Amino acid sequence: MRRDRLQDYSGNGQKAVPTFSAAEMAGRVARLRAHMEAADIDAALMSSYHNINYYSDFLYCQFGRRYGLVISHDMVTSISAGIDGGQPWRRTVGANVTYTDWQKDNYFHAVRELTGGVRRLGIEFDHITIETLDLLKAEFPQMEFVDIAAPAMRLRMIKSEEEIAHITQMTRIADLGAAAVVEAAKVGVPEHEVALHSTAAMVREIARTWPEGELLDTWTWFQSGINTDGAHNPVTARRIEAGDILSLNCFPMVAGYYVALERTLFAQSATEEEIRLWEFNCKVHDRGKELLVPGNSCAQIAAELNELYASENLLQYRSFGYGHSFGVLCHYYGREAGLELREDCETVLEPGMVVSMEPMITIPEGQPGAGGYREHDVLVITPEGNRNITGFPYGPEHLILS
Repeated sequence: MRRDRLQDYSGNGQKAVPTFSAAEMAGRVARLRAHMEAADIDAALMSSYHNINYYSDFLYCQFGRRYGLVISHDMVTSISAGIDGGQPWRRTVGANVTYTDWQKDNYFHAVRELTGGVRRLGIEFDHITIETLDLLKAEFPQMEFVDIAAPAMRLRMIKSEEEIAHITQMTRIADLGAAAVVEAAKVGVPEHEVALHSTAAMVREIARTWPEGELLDTWTWFQSGINTDGAHNPVTARRIEAGDILSLNCFPMVAGYYVALERTLFAQSATEEEIRLWEFNCKVHDRGKELLVPGNSCAQIAAELNELYASENLLQYRSFGYGHSFGVLCHYYGREAGLELREDCETVLEPGMVVSMEPMITIPEGQPGAGGYREHDVLVITPEGNRNITGFPYGPEHLILS
């Protein structure tokens, strides 16, 4: 018994209401095609969550299968697995080809159908696996494979007005999630109950704001006590105790886009040393936001903030970079690594970039003031400086919870 290698789900339902306008999506593809023309690339095969989503508005669920988006000089077509039915076609701004599971190389058969005559194919060197690259070479020995990931990342780093409006709505929702954390965080309440309350508040507002959108991946990390020592520590069932240092981390996800809001809090009271450390970290946060202006490099910003921490003998307690780009990314995928506020990143800030400021220090257990202190705002770089699109308050005068 044999089945067709490809299936056609076009017309299975109606096309979904897209997240962005037709002009916005066409502009993204046009900028990529301009790079392809300059680099003599005949077509691109995107494979990552972030690039497929950015250029087609479709966010796939991998689950052990390969996905793709072929962008040539005259078409945009997503490649999806049959298990997803017509959802990829409905969500793709462009065409869709679906492959079946009946033969192991059906994905590559779909690629072949879309790349006839291609000599130079752009692929994502930072995403594609060695296994997939070897299979591509075996399937298409006549092709030359060139990197499209780094140029695509640079194009994504400058946000359009539509993207900035979308991200701004999301930061508003993150503020609502933070308010829900403060509402739920009481002595005796476990971390997971606080996180669930916050996430539910954000998901409901996302559904109200984007009634035609998909609801997936929004989450909250709420940490207490020792669990605050790492920025990405998962939620546990630990119960809040009086005097605990707390950390809220709200992450609404909409159409593949991610924003974050993070704050230090204390349960009922904070010691003099805890307040000193907290206020100093807020001082670094404030200075960092002042530095997020056109013409400053990521490395320069990191160097100046390092000096601030060093002046208080706290530099050794800093645990990661000072911020990063926002857009199509997630804790499971994606990163615009060319725009991170680190000592080894020389990227110069430009208008249209969207960047966080998120200084953190972790004081080891057993020392006065032990715990992780972190504040996090999202800012849009403008020609005049920046615009802070995070509104939730921070510091001891606001977030010592009763």
